[in-house]
This record gives sequence, structure tokens and C-alpha cells, in this order.
Amino acid sequence: MIAGVTAKGGIVVEEPGMLTTVQDLGRWGWQHDGVSVSGAMDPRSHRRANRLVGNGDEAATLEVTLTGPMLRFEQACRIAVSGAEFELFLDDYRVSCDTVLRAEPGQVLRFGRRTDGARAYVAVAAGVDVPTVLGSRSTHLGSGMGGLEGRALRRGDRLRIGPAADPTPEAGVLAAHAPRPTVGGGSQVRILPGPHCDLFRSADPLAMLAAARYRIRPESDRMGYRLEGAAIAGCDIGGLSHGFLSHAVPAGSVQAPPDGGVIVAMADRHTAGGYPRIAMVITADLPRLGQLAPGDWIEFVPCEMQEARARLASAEQEWSCG
Repeated sequence: MIAGVTAKGGIVVEEPGMLTTVQDLGRWGWQHDGVSVSGAMDPRSHRRANRLVGNGDEAATLEVTLTGPMLRFEQACRIAVSGAEFELFLDDYRVSCDTVLRAEPGQVLRFGRRTDGARAYVAVAAGVDVPTVLGSRSTHLGSGMGGLEGRALRRGDRLRIGPAADPTPEAGVLAAHAPRPTVGGGSQVRILPGPHCDLFRSADPLAMLAAARYRIRPESDRMGYRLEGAAIAGCDIGGLSHGFLSHAVPAGSVQAPPDGGVIVAMADRHTAGGYPRIAMVITADLPRLGQLAPGDWIEFVPCEMQEARARLASAEQEWSCG
């Protein structure tokens, strides 16, 4: 029997959806060895779903992308779905996102039409129980690491639920303290100057980004968003266009490849890369960025470090009340 699969109990994947993976808050502490962080694209919604069912923030959830799965529960458990707004059904009954639900053995959770956002998170009390790899249960698709065999879920997969699951409390509505952002086909995100900002030919490269509206191209994925829109003038280092050593690539790095396009590094990004970084999306706006889908628009809004810190502190304060 493969790791993370059980013969009975737990969750059975009836239909996998477009891309459903096991994620937590990421595989931190290994970037110096070239191991990607991965983790939830929208960590705020991941945390919300976990808190609704009484889990710690680090518990593994199922990240659902664009179209949702059908999941059959083979044991009684508490579940919640947060993040993108979907029509949801427990058997034939319409249920709501951001609500604590009690699933009985044999019941099926089905995702219908998506009305806002790109990614939802399914939390189950005690968490999705797959083996930890380097301290995390997150799936990194590029390396085949973590999650269930390092891949997206498939029809017929079975997932364990953590051993501390408590199916006895009644289901009810639990209002999350932090507001759920909506994106409605696009979003503004705030940016700070990147470490290579002053190497670009433009006198004000952040203004170049701020003056344009970009769209996420279809080939975008968990590694990064490729954007279409106004081209970015190249940088010149020692007479060699884009010619410098690789450097660390944090989440939200706005990169300028040689073709003049724009890439935003996301959860499954490489730990290092050689494209210049013109800007950085502020940490407080990364969850909103994670809810965007191919075809959605992005507008970059320059801000000061003081504002970036204040917005992050405000977001964390909202969660401290949870």
C-alpha cells in the first residue's frame, strides 16, 4: 500500500477537479539546498479553512484550482471550504463556503460553478494526513515531492484524516475574523522596489509597471504568473543585457526576462534565478495574488515600506483575534 493511502476511512477522490493538491504553509528552511517552499498559493484562505474546523494553521488542506473535485467521506468528520467562491453541495444539499459542515460516512462534497477567485481550500478536522517530507506535507509538482506521491490527486485516490479527528461536535457557522478578499476578475497589488530596480534603463521602472494593466497568460501556474502587457525595458550590467549571477527569488518577485515580458514568482518558484527583479509584491497582498487565474488582470501600485509593514501588521492582527 502506498504512503498516504488507506484501505478504509478517510477521503475518497471521486473526481479530482482540474488541479487538486495537498498543501500546507510550505517547506521552509531548505531553500539554501535548492528545495522550493511550495505551500498554499493563498495562505490566508488555507488558514481560515483550518481555523473553521479547529485545526492549527499548519495542518494540511486540499488546494482546489479553478474547477473542484468530488470527495466522498468514509468517516464522520468536520469540514470547511474557504478561498475562492464556489457553489458547493454536500450530497444534494446546497451548502456554503466559510461554514463548518459535518460530513457523515458516505456523503459526497461536490464543487459546482466558481463565481470568484481561483483557489479554494478544503480543511478537515485533524488535517489531511500524508507523510511529511522535509518538515512539510506540501506538494511540489515540479520535483514530485510531498503531498500524495508528489502529484495532483487522481480519481480513486484515498487520503487519510489525522488521528485526532473528532466527529462529535455539531456543525455550525463560524465567522472567520479576517475578511475574505474578492478579486472579481482582477486585482491591484502593491509593490516595493526590487533589488535590481536601479539597473533598468527607464528612469522610473516602478512607474512603468504602475502605468499598465497586465493580464495573466494561460501558461501561468503555481511556479509563476507570466503576464502580457507593456514590455519592460531591459537592464544593462557591464554591457551585458541580463548578464549577472543567479540570486534568491522570494514569493512575489516581479521579474523581467530578456523578452521584455513580466513574470511574478509564486509558491512553486525556483529558489534562485537569473532574471532581474524590478519589484516585489508586498507580503500582505500575496494571498490576493494567489486568487488570480489566467485571464485575470493585475495592476501594480507602488507603495512605501512603511505602508507595506503596516498592512502586514494589520493582517496579522486580524488573525491574532482568531
